[in-house]
This record gives sequence, structure tokens and C-alpha cells, in this order.
Amino acid sequence: MKRTTILLILLILFLYLLDQVSKWYIVFNYELPTPYFLDRTPIITDSAIMNFSILRLHNTGVAFGMGNGTAWAPFLFLGVQVVALTLLIIGYRRNFFCTKLLKLAWAFIMTGVIGNMTDRLTQGFFLPGAEKLSFLQNLLNGYVVDFLDCSFPFIPTEAFPNGYHWPAFNVADSCVCIAAGLFLIASFLPQPPKEQKDQASA
Repeated sequence: MKRTTILLILLILFLYLLDQVSKWYIVFNYELPTPYFLDRTPIITDSAIMNFSILRLHNTGVAFGMGNGTAWAPFLFLGVQVVALTLLIIGYRRNFFCTKLLKLAWAFIMTGVIGNMTDRLTQGFFLPGAEKLSFLQNLLNGYVVDFLDCSFPFIPTEAFPNGYHWPAFNVADSCVCIAAGLFLIASFLPQPPKEQKDQASA
């Protein structure tokens, strides 16, 4: 195995552990969210720039809460993550991520997919009453643990007159966003000479 691949796997493992440890800390130390209660710890308050809290939120949807609470979300988004993970592994093996920056982006997005997919596959089994449900029911009750919550008072909107509220997120979500930024930067950089030569010959 190449040294670069080993380093990328170690990075993925570190970020994955950071993601899972932080989520399980929230699960063990914060109360279950309900429609009338959200366990929240304010960290930065009364700021004109950004307010920040730690909370426990269950997201059965995807980024920005899309599909959250719908019956089809567990089927669709778990399936999407499995397909994405498969394509990412195949792409890496075929050297689609041919530069250092693309390989780094690959590691971050792999972490994001694996981290949130782990939640969907496991968290439902630890909800109250899970022992009375079937394996499939517990699997479909899976959700992603979101706990980082930010709002920006200097950006009032019609929906958020006291300041724009960014949807709650976690470490895995952050990794996906970082990967997107790295992919965007890489798209503006010149391809390595070998890649250019291969395309010219084709």
C-alpha cells in the first residue's frame, strides 16, 4: 500500500473517531429532543456577530435538514450514502483523485459519508423502547446526531428576524463542506503533467 494511501486512511480514522466520540458524548450527556424540548448549552450569547450553542438534535434527513421527519428519508438517504461510498472507493482505486489536493478532499468526504452513515445504522438501536422493536424498525429509526448550532444576528431575514440561523451540524458535515471547498479549489488548478499528457494522447 502506498504511503499516501496509508496517511489518508489515518486521517480518515482520526476524523471519524473525532466525529463519533463527539456525537456519543452528546447522546450520553444531553436529553432526547422532543417537539417541545431541545437540550441546549449556550456557549456564545448576545454577540452581534455570531451566537453559538451545543445541543442535541436528531436529523433523519440530509444536509440542512431536508427530508427530516419524512417516512421515505431513512430508505433514500442511507441508500444514497452507500452508493456514494462505493463510487468514492472505486474512483480512488482508478486514480480519479489524481492530485494531492483531490486526495485530501477525498479523505474528508469519505469521513463525512462514513460518519453520518454510521449514525443511521446504529443510533436507532439506542432509542428508548428499541428493545421492543424489530431489527428493521430500529434500523429505520436511525438518525444523524447534530449538535453544533450557530446563528448570525447581523444577517436578519424574513424567516429569522433576529439573525440567520444556520442548520445544526456535526463533525462529519464539516468534513463534507471542507471537501467541497477543496474540490472547488482543485477545479481551478492546472492538472498534473501526466494527466495532461494522457488526455492529449487520447
